[in-house]
Amino acid sequence: MSNEKPVSEATNQLTHKEIMVILGGLMMGMFLAALDQTIVSTALKSIVEEFDGLNHYTWVVTAYLLTSTASTPLYGKISDIYGRRVVFQFAIVTFLIGSFLAGASQNMEQLIATRALQGLGAGGLMALTFVIIGDIVSPRERGRYQGYFGAVWGLSSVAGPLLGGFFSDNAQILGVTGWRWIFYINIPFGIAALVITSAVLHLPKVKREHSIDYLGAILMVSAVTLVLLSLAVYGPQNGWGDSRTITYLIVGIILTVLFLMWEKRAKEPILPLHLFKNHTFSLTSLLGAVIGAGMFGAIVMLPLYLQVVKGDTATSAGLKLIPLMLGIVSTSIISGKLISKHGHYKRFPIMGTALMTVGILMMTRLQVDTPFWQIAIYAVFVGAGLGLSMQTIVIALQNSVDFKDMGVATSSNTFFRSLGSVFGTAIFGSILTNRVGYYLHSNFADLETRNPTAFNGFDKLKLEETIKNNTAVLKTLPPEIQATALNAFVNSFHIVFFAAAPVTAIGFLLALKLRETPLRTNKEYAAARDEAVGESLG
Repeated sequence: MSNEKPVSEATNQLTHKEIMVILGGLMMGMFLAALDQTIVSTALKSIVEEFDGLNHYTWVVTAYLLTSTASTPLYGKISDIYGRRVVFQFAIVTFLIGSFLAGASQNMEQLIATRALQGLGAGGLMALTFVIIGDIVSPRERGRYQGYFGAVWGLSSVAGPLLGGFFSDNAQILGVTGWRWIFYINIPFGIAALVITSAVLHLPKVKREHSIDYLGAILMVSAVTLVLLSLAVYGPQNGWGDSRTITYLIVGIILTVLFLMWEKRAKEPILPLHLFKNHTFSLTSLLGAVIGAGMFGAIVMLPLYLQVVKGDTATSAGLKLIPLMLGIVSTSIISGKLISKHGHYKRFPIMGTALMTVGILMMTRLQVDTPFWQIAIYAVFVGAGLGLSMQTIVIALQNSVDFKDMGVATSSNTFFRSLGSVFGTAIFGSILTNRVGYYLHSNFADLETRNPTAFNGFDKLKLEETIKNNTAVLKTLPPEIQATALNAFVNSFHIVFFAAAPVTAIGFLLALKLRETPLRTNKEYAAARDEAVGESLG
């Protein structure tokens, strides 16, 4: 017997209590996906040491990002056809299987493959959370709930490095190798999300004539994967002139063009190109990519600064991200309540991107001896900017598209934000690596000029390479060399933040161009939903 409610009953307005119960299951799924983007980074050292897989370590992170990003738009379209709950639960089960197998991995190759499987599930968790809340809550009321999603993002940005550091710092927990718990910890939460969504997520199951655009899906996933491999992996690792980097990029661009040509002809395209005629869809897609790049630029670089320059442990660096989380959560809640009260949303991404830009520019003032209270202020600015922007643009997007396009439009926005975060992380990371090498060489040369005996007993060039590859060696160096190296890192972080600020400034200009339309109320939204269901049934 089906658990789905009849269409007429399911499209009635849910109570606040019912929405909060559903929200619990959605937030748990989203938290798992967001957490796994950051939790592995602090445990990589332990994993690499056990598997002797230093040459493959970046793939542990990249495999997850590739599959989660490439699969995101597919989930939106497939859920439009088969219904939200069954597809969301498929994503949870896929994520759980990937988590269990990743925890049980016996070598680097198995871990990379199972991380890719995890990412495949995570793509659905990230995309469908926003789609489902868009189904059950009108744009006018959605602001009341957006603070909870901001809290999930903020919590995962802190809990990821914190838990990763805790588990990897313990050799064994309950008889199991410490780092394996970063994957096993997902299982009880995932099962809870599965139980909650089975019990309460009753959305109308719409039967419609459908055809899945298999060729479009293959072209899109292939194009995204090749472009990401080129720009996010091989470019930073092997150099932008490397033959493999160039080949993957060219083939990826060709496949992108073929995908766009095919989507114009497809009966039921994976990514309907008519959506790009919608001004708000196009603008929020660009804005999402910019926010994604800025967000990961800050969230990745700030803990790195704290660990390398300030000498904090992974756990301590995670705790020091709490001001960033507070900024995200507080402004998400405040802006959400104001949107529901007054119905105006355009002002918030404008303020948000401006605050992000100011916060990132403030970070160019970071020095070796910068006190934590200053770092906390900079982090609050960036977090506040994210909180004001991230969920608000989803509300603007969902308010502007037809109900029948809700799934694919929302997941596409998540897709573009994921693309921005992957490219941002890769490009800012590449800038950091390049500048560290430059400043180490330059600063060491200046030190040798001032003090010819400073490097007695050291091979200067070899030392530069060692520091670039393993910052742990900094603690073992003489004070003068250590201070010189730390200044090289500080100067390099400045360049990264100077590069990130114009990106978020572009976001500010895009936000100014948003067109504010009246947010649909519960009554209007229910009518649009019933009409979309009626069309699909007719």
